[in-house]
Amino acid sequence: MSFQTLPIDSRPREKLLAHGAGSLADAELLALLLRTGSAGQTVLQLAQALLDQFGGLTGLLRADAHRLGMVKGLGPAKRAEIAAVLEIAQRALREPLRRTPVFDSPQLVRDYLRLHLDALDHEVFAVMFLDAQHRLITMETLFHGTLTQTSVYPREVVKRALELNAAAAILAHNHPSGEAEPSRSDELLTQALKSALGLIDVRVLDHFIIGAGSALSMAERGLM
Repeated sequence: MSFQTLPIDSRPREKLLAHGAGSLADAELLALLLRTGSAGQTVLQLAQALLDQFGGLTGLLRADAHRLGMVKGLGPAKRAEIAAVLEIAQRALREPLRRTPVFDSPQLVRDYLRLHLDALDHEVFAVMFLDAQHRLITMETLFHGTLTQTSVYPREVVKRALELNAAAAILAHNHPSGEAEPSRSDELLTQALKSALGLIDVRVLDHFIIGAGSALSMAERGLM
């Protein structure tokens, strides 16, 4: 069941061309990617069902291949298109951070981290490694944990910083529970990593905590 089954004024493509992409609801944007529905579902119904199942666009884009593969009506081509959209968004945010110092665009840093970490259902610890001009070299997720905690080993962070010849770093981890407030253990970990990385002349610029729809800066809180 495709767009051709819908009234002309309800078709997302025509609506986008007439009024702009901003006029489309999330389900309509997703329907443009999917193009066709499944047995007993229009493409808009399938799109809305996916958003409901995965908790919105962010959750859908962050879903792994196994979960997506279990969805009826979501074949390999559709799964590839969803993965491509996420990669395009990540690259679009990453490129400016590689060309200019990260703190020339602090909101871009927040958006970049949220895109990577916001919708995960388990805790991870990531590091943005920066060059001497504070431009992004790469961001890597170094440690994976459970819903509530992750074990972080400073020596592994130091080792990777040396391999990349990094001059500075921004730390980041997520709180899957949704509360982007630093704990005492977050503060202690930050200080431990600052000390370890300081021994090799790598400066820790900030530590972001990503919660549901938010990104808290520990530097802005005066906790660095």
